[in-house]
Amino acid sequence: GCRAVVTFPLDLTKTRLQIQGEVALRQHGSQTAYRGMLGTALGIVREEGPLKLWQGATPAVYRHIVYSGVRMVAYEQLRDVLGRSEDDRFPLWKAAIGGMLAGAVGQFMASPTDLVKVQMQMEGRRRLEGKPPRVHGVYHAFLKIVSEGGIRALWAGWVPNVQRAALVNLGDLTTYDTVKHFLLRNSSLQDTSLCHGLASTCSGLVAATMGTPADVIKTRIMNQPRGPNGRGILYKSSIDCLIQSVKGEGFISLYKGFLPTWMRMAPWSMTFWLSFEQIRKTMGISSF
Repeated sequence: GCRAVVTFPLDLTKTRLQIQGEVALRQHGSQTAYRGMLGTALGIVREEGPLKLWQGATPAVYRHIVYSGVRMVAYEQLRDVLGRSEDDRFPLWKAAIGGMLAGAVGQFMASPTDLVKVQMQMEGRRRLEGKPPRVHGVYHAFLKIVSEGGIRALWAGWVPNVQRAALVNLGDLTTYDTVKHFLLRNSSLQDTSLCHGLASTCSGLVAATMGTPADVIKTRIMNQPRGPNGRGILYKSSIDCLIQSVKGEGFISLYKGFLPTWMRMAPWSMTFWLSFEQIRKTMGISSF
């Protein structure tokens, strides 16, 4: 929870960058000035106030609790079900399947909190553009979404969201598990914080690289304006959003917000894995 709050300004900056220059939005008469990561963050502070860097932090904490809890339990259960080989190795292909399934399940459960977070993160931008506020807080956001589109509307954008989580976990869980046990088998490193730190550094970079394109699509679908029937106005599906983004802005548009994503994910991954391993050790549970 604390990690999510401390690194939240990077998450907010990432979301704003992912919406920036959106072709589909421009076609509906909305223009957003181009800025880099630092310019975006400073612009938020200058135009909206420093506290706005944490707008949407509450649903982000809710999302973190649900997502992290479910994915870790699911991965260990899947690892037990899939089984290790005779020499106690967990093959890469099994780790990949386990990581993707665990991430997908965790993110599906947490998707409504992500939807509210994205909409709250864009409120400051909407006010600067002279648009009326869309949501006034977490509770109001949930009520508004349900009243306009029913319970199903809380899972708007869940497909690219789950795809993103599956890819991030393929990068994070699978890379950490594989690199850690590779180092233990093929180097003089012991099962200590140094080994955990090296494995988590690799996992953070791979997770950011694999997950950013799906994250851009997810953000755009969740933030798009919706008609009276609750359906999105700009995009018919995640595939349509992908095609429009690449056709209108080039392949590089899928990596908008990569730098703040990686800057947030790298320390988050290291802190999480070091803490997780230490907690397991303290509780007398075997190393991950």
